[in-house]
Amino acid sequence: MFKLKAPDGTNNLIGRNLRRLRLAHNPPYSQRRLALRLQVMGYDVDNHFIRRIENGQRFVTDIELVLLARALDTTIAALLDGFDTDPSPGGITRI
Repeated sequence: MFKLKAPDGTNNLIGRNLRRLRLAHNPPYSQRRLALRLQVMGYDVDNHFIRRIENGQRFVTDIELVLLARALDTTIAALLDGFDTDPSPGGITRI
């Protein structure tokens, strides 16, 4: 049976970027704190949910992708490929 995997063999594309963006907050978000933010937004998850995504063990739905971007105050593009829009001329920056 064929299983979809990211090029690096993980079950999602956002794991590394999720961790980078989570830790980029000042102060950095712990996995538990990010899970609490998602809970406040109405999505019942725990820190194991975040850990499994970051480790590439868990698939991520489009609904989860939107909620994670909102919880981190970032864009879906930043989660997917590490690019985010930048207000400076040139438009896109690698994060």
